[in-house]
Amino acid sequence: MPVSLSDARRADSRDRPPGPVPPRTRLWLDFVNTDAAAQSPGGDLLRDFESLLSWFKEHGAVDDERAAGIRRRAVLQPAAAAATLVDARRVRAALRVLAEKGNLTDRVRDDAVLEINRVLGRSAGTRRLDARAEGGYARAFVPTGDAFAGLMIPIVESAADSLVEGELARVRRCADPRCHRVFLDGTKNGLRRWCDMGTCGNRAKAARHRARTVTRP
Repeated sequence: MPVSLSDARRADSRDRPPGPVPPRTRLWLDFVNTDAAAQSPGGDLLRDFESLLSWFKEHGAVDDERAAGIRRRAVLQPAAAAATLVDARRVRAALRVLAEKGNLTDRVRDDAVLEINRVLGRSAGTRRLDARAEGGYARAFVPTGDAFAGLMIPIVESAADSLVEGELARVRRCADPRCHRVFLDGTKNGLRRWCDMGTCGNRAKAARHRARTVTRP
């Protein structure tokens, strides 16, 4: 069911008491981090439709059977596959704005909700619960008709979950100005600054150490 603007506003973290610490990541944030800005100098991870499909498969958004069917359809309908890639990049761009600025302004959240509802509203299919091979269960969306329909559903539903759960206050961009990765702060105190302490965090610590060494008499 599409997320309404009023529901998104009610889920604004400013109007809700602090909740439990969220998980370390969200699918939509991982998707945002495929863009060229986050991957520099490696470039856009979604360089073609096959890369897009491989990313979805690696992140559990499509299973092997469905991925194989979509891949066969892409060979038969290359224009439709190309259009799907363009649309995926459009959704990703909207979600990056949501990740970086969504906690600051209503306009950004409203625009993101419109984009989420656009994707949800055009995809016909059924939802079901599937058992995971490694144990446990996961919700699945099974599109009907167009093989490409519904491919972006897991991404926008993940973003919708963050809106509904009021998580945007914990979504932020890495404090390293050279890094464009976004992340969900799952720490208890909500003060995490780096996308990864082993890379960006250590670089910042090393830079502070060098600065102190230079300023010593």
